[in-house]
Amino acid sequence: MKQFNIFIAFFRSSMLGYGGGPSTIPLVHKEVVERFKWMNDEEFGDVLAIGNTLPGPINTKMAGYIGYRVGGMIGMINAVVATTLPTIILMVILLTTLITFKDLKWVQGMTKAIVPVVGVMLGVLTWQFVQSSVKGLKWPVTIVHLILGIVVIEYFHVHPGFVIGALLLFALTKPAKAGDGKKKVKGLSA
Repeated sequence: MKQFNIFIAFFRSSMLGYGGGPSTIPLVHKEVVERFKWMNDEEFGDVLAIGNTLPGPINTKMAGYIGYRVGGMIGMINAVVATTLPTIILMVILLTTLITFKDLKWVQGMTKAIVPVVGVMLGVLTWQFVQSSVKGLKWPVTIVHLILGIVVIEYFHVHPGFVIGALLLFALTKPAKAGDGKKKVKGLSA
């Protein structure tokens, strides 16, 4: 049953994720965190952050890792197939149909109407990540990170993967504060 649930979770999110990888992230979150509860928001955010630093489509990277974590090697293969299969099927069917009817006004309107919906889905997910960040870092530090992230990515045109990588390096190399050695990190004593 677990393998079936892995397939359904990633097939459904991939099938409904119109617009590519970023638009599927909120759908994967809904399946993985809310529906099946395979991980919490913080773990999902970690997977998303690390997935963004690696090359390739975000949806397949997340599917591979989450599938492996939930169902081992078979789960990984299952999740990646479930993620890519809808794309293959829909590319053949929809592109053939879209090319045939692309000049019709209702088809043009339909493709333009999807953009705001994807924007809202990404906005909701962003707000959830901000709320999660506030729990750990508090508002002032979260706001500083948001502003610096926007400036570095948008105005200096630094790839988000480099920003995430630099923050990970900083977190790994910063000196420990008093009392940090007593915290438990994901079941391991630090």
